[in-house]
Amino acid sequence: MAMIINHCATLLLISLFLLISLFGLSNAAATYNVMKYGAKADGITDSTQAFLKTWAAACSSRQTAFMYVPKGRFLLKAAVFRGPCKSRVLVQIDGTLIAPTDYRALGNSGYWILFIKINGLGVYGAKLDAKGAGFWACRKSGKSCPVAARSITFNWVNNLVISDLVSINSQETHLVINSCKNVVVRNVKLSAPADSPNTDGIHVQGSTWVTITGATLMTGDDCVSIGPGTKHLHMNKIMCGPGHGVSIGSLGKDVKEAGVQDVTLTNAVFSGSDNGVRIKTWARASTGFVTNILFQNIVMRNVKNPVIIDQNYCPSNNGCPNQSSGVKISQVTYKNIQGTSATAEAVTFDCSPSNPCRGIKLQDIKLTYLNKVATSSCNNIDGTSTGVLMPQSCVRS
Repeated sequence: MAMIINHCATLLLISLFLLISLFGLSNAAATYNVMKYGAKADGITDSTQAFLKTWAAACSSRQTAFMYVPKGRFLLKAAVFRGPCKSRVLVQIDGTLIAPTDYRALGNSGYWILFIKINGLGVYGAKLDAKGAGFWACRKSGKSCPVAARSITFNWVNNLVISDLVSINSQETHLVINSCKNVVVRNVKLSAPADSPNTDGIHVQGSTWVTITGATLMTGDDCVSIGPGTKHLHMNKIMCGPGHGVSIGSLGKDVKEAGVQDVTLTNAVFSGSDNGVRIKTWARASTGFVTNILFQNIVMRNVKNPVIIDQNYCPSNNGCPNQSSGVKISQVTYKNIQGTSATAEAVTFDCSPSNPCRGIKLQDIKLTYLNKVATSSCNNIDGTSTGVLMPQSCVRS
């Protein structure tokens, strides 16, 4: 009960953040405009230091601080916006932030824009253009490339709102939520070409009480990837495609690994993606687990693997030949999933022989292939099947 009350209080606080953003600042808020700290909206002048100076001032404010980026194009190199701050900080970005055309200018840190160790943060608006094409070309060429930079990352940020973010052409993942608590992501659009390598839309890991509502994700990798230690993740109104679907995993790469639990995806549409809803684990020993998962009210449009559990994930057959996955998968529900598969096998459950999937529930599944009945396959799984089932379920109790 205490957890529920605390979560409700946090949602109220987040709502207040949104109200301040949408209807103007209260008299108690201090405003910090990046232009007053030397930023130039010409898309040519390096504004990194101006942004960092603005952040330092806002973060030091003892009253709610409002960091403002006006319309225009701002060139930004790798930037760390570090806390803790003395009060809440609301960042309104009406302009476009662009990365250097030379991908090497972002260095080897693994990030472009990083917010870290902050309690009480709102980021509203913003269009991010990471200029990723040069980096993708380097990676595809097989040459030595710097570490890929994720476009915007939040590490150890609690009570966070991200709203109306647009991100294009990330070098790698667009948006990372790592080790955060009480997060709302709403109305975001993240896109990169279908052949851009490893450009995940949203990656969530080690975080609790994360809500993602209203996301349009067109990527070269997972639309949403869910890593170890994720709890209470709720996703609603997700549009995915192109991309590799919504993936729990890959998990089980390490022997000692935190589990994933209490994840829901509802009211989602997948269009032309490589996968729909996927759970993938390495075929190797691990203490990890996946439990209490719900996929509900989902439409598939020409998706290659609409429903899939793959516990034999082993890229390039390196590091796990002749092993089985130690990740325990249980209590996963698939309910009201309809549409079309791009392959004859629409439902694939390839579970671990040493740790079979338990408590898998299928209810009202209707997936077709070329206007015909699709097929399903099952290995090492038990559960229940009810309602309309197309293809015929292979899940047995």
